[in-house]
Amino acid sequence: MLGRNQVANPEFLEAVFGLPIGWTDPSELRAATQLLGNADLHLGTASIQDWQRSHSGASSTSIASSSDSVADISDLVTDNSTLIVKRGERAVSTKPNRVREPDPEPYDESSLVKAESVQVEVLEELDEDEERDRHRLELRVERAFYEAGVALRELRDRRLYRSTHKTFEDYIRERFGYSRITAHYKIAAAAVVDNLLTNGEQILPTNERQVRDLMKYTPELQCSIWSQSVEEAGGKVPSGRIVKGIVEQLKEKPLVNAKNYCQVGDVFTLVRLEGKEKKYNGCWAIAIEPRDFTVIVNVHDTTLIVKPENLNKIDSPEAHRQLPQILQRIRRVREVPGFRDRVAYTMLEHMGKQTYLTPLEEKILQVIEREYGVEDVDREVGS
Repeated sequence: MLGRNQVANPEFLEAVFGLPIGWTDPSELRAATQLLGNADLHLGTASIQDWQRSHSGASSTSIASSSDSVADISDLVTDNSTLIVKRGERAVSTKPNRVREPDPEPYDESSLVKAESVQVEVLEELDEDEERDRHRLELRVERAFYEAGVALRELRDRRLYRSTHKTFEDYIRERFGYSRITAHYKIAAAAVVDNLLTNGEQILPTNERQVRDLMKYTPELQCSIWSQSVEEAGGKVPSGRIVKGIVEQLKEKPLVNAKNYCQVGDVFTLVRLEGKEKKYNGCWAIAIEPRDFTVIVNVHDTTLIVKPENLNKIDSPEAHRQLPQILQRIRRVREVPGFRDRVAYTMLEHMGKQTYLTPLEEKILQVIEREYGVEDVDREVGS
């Protein structure tokens, strides 16, 4: 390499480029812009032999490629003791006490990059549909965590890897670079999302880390923890940190077992609901399926999954008798094709929050039933 304030073969540079004597002397400290701006700068063909004849005793040099042209001074680069002046693909190189080397062979890209054919042992042939399914599923693995988990599960369960690999572990490692535990996390995360979808969750995870702490819990507890996490996140998708925080809280304060809290047919008032279910706060509800940590309840127009803390028990025997009847009558009207009347709709919504019907409310409900042809329903309300 050239040291500070050193140049290679200054006489050669001055001769080739037609520079005044002394221009390459480091002590002159001329800026490169002066060289580049010299109108008389000569960029023609240079021959090392011509230079040697006019400058006896100078160091011998060689030209590494055909001397069609030489480069600008700004393109000078050095490699150890070699000075290379390049323009495009051509270069001038100076090496002391070396003779001219033969020109290199013509550049052949195919000689540098050779495709290697890989022999893959076909263990078991896949039919055309299986090959198409494998390709489709492999693409899904590479796109998103849920799609990846679902696709990996199907690839594993259907053994679509068997044409090239003996085990699923070998297949995922060579095809996707996944370890066994990574694939397990993705498949388990997809199962959690499937469970949340089945239970009607509207806000769903967007990455595997958000549900990793849910994987070891039962489906019901997964839904309960996720719902609390969404609430903690202000109705948005919670981060993995928030979910983990809820899990840590549950370890300190276990959830109430809903089966010990209520029975089928118990009636309640709904409270502290969030999100889209918030509108049902104050409505009555009838328990139809107590689970471990949640309860499925019927309200006047739909079915909800709630937690025990969302239920205030109604102890009135009359409410226990009337509300199932009121529910049945309201549902029958709402199920009539063409049910659109705003007055009837508003009245039924109102009755969905009343734990009993006044005489006037009972008459209004009878009018609506006659209007929609369902007045023959057996009922005991008001009797």
